[in-house]
Amino acid sequence: MERKQWKWLAVSIGFSVIVLAVVLYFTIDEDTITYLARLDPAFLLLALAFHLASLCFWALRIKTMSKSLGYRVKFSHCLNMVFANMLVAAITPSQMGGEPVRIHELYRSGVRVGDATAVVIMERVIDGIVLGGIAALAMLLLSSHWSTLDVDFATPMFFSWIAVTIAVLLFAYSVRNPDFLKGILRMVSLWAARRWHSTKLDRFVDAIDHEVDNFNGSLSRFVGGGKIGLIWGFLFTTLYWVFEFSIASLILMGLGKEPYLFESFIVQLIIAIFMMIPLTPGSSGIAELSATSLYGLFIPSSIVGIFVVLWRFILYYVNIIIGILASIFIVRREMILKRIGLK
Repeated sequence: MERKQWKWLAVSIGFSVIVLAVVLYFTIDEDTITYLARLDPAFLLLALAFHLASLCFWALRIKTMSKSLGYRVKFSHCLNMVFANMLVAAITPSQMGGEPVRIHELYRSGVRVGDATAVVIMERVIDGIVLGGIAALAMLLLSSHWSTLDVDFATPMFFSWIAVTIAVLLFAYSVRNPDFLKGILRMVSLWAARRWHSTKLDRFVDAIDHEVDNFNGSLSRFVGGGKIGLIWGFLFTTLYWVFEFSIASLILMGLGKEPYLFESFIVQLIIAIFMMIPLTPGSSGIAELSATSLYGLFIPSSIVGIFVVLWRFILYYVNIIIGILASIFIVRREMILKRIGLK
């Protein structure tokens, strides 16, 4: 990574460490030692295994969706791009910054830029639909239970469903009217070109029409001959989020508490909404505070701090570790390609 990226990584980790330290300071008491004495490491290892399995499902989603467009991308390459994506997400505002990495890595594996963009954007569309479905199911199953808590969970879920619906409708409209998408991209690119006076951005503006046509053609292929890719995409996306959202329940079981499975799904959906707000690099600090506040509603304060530390270690710090390793591999490959003149 560049020096600036290392700086943002340090800022992201710094925010997280400070907030976790504050949370631990205000939540640790005599009962915390009792819970830690009963800690079952097997559940923590299982939680880590669930996280790694979810990343494998993500890689399989990319592989199968690319295959439906006529490309054969190795699973190992897809998994490495997912790992590298996690590091970028940890240093960009919110956690939605890894898309350019996946597009670049798909391009490196022989996928046209328009097709790679279609795969990555379709991933996000499927994510929105699946998360909306999970939220609706969890709220339906727990509607009577949530009413007993002194907190309004329905409102954020309602607004998240509206946001997802609007995003999907805009996406569908841009597919049927590619000029609409071209206009948006052209305005954004022209604004960026005027702001930074970049010749690369100027060339990018010139290439927009061509790539949007490729992108629109790729989406048409998803709807047509690539339907099997969408089916696999929905399957692996569902598995990804179910495994990710189950990690918190496994950690609670490791601490000797009941899993609160459906409640945890709802809480993590709300946290995911908060983490999309671009306030801090990787949403560090926001995730910790949100988890502490929401999980503190139904688990003892004595373990909420320890729980959040373990949860963030698996879903944040592990991502940074594997992301750095994956990025080293990519940088090394790019240096070799540049040396032999293929970059």
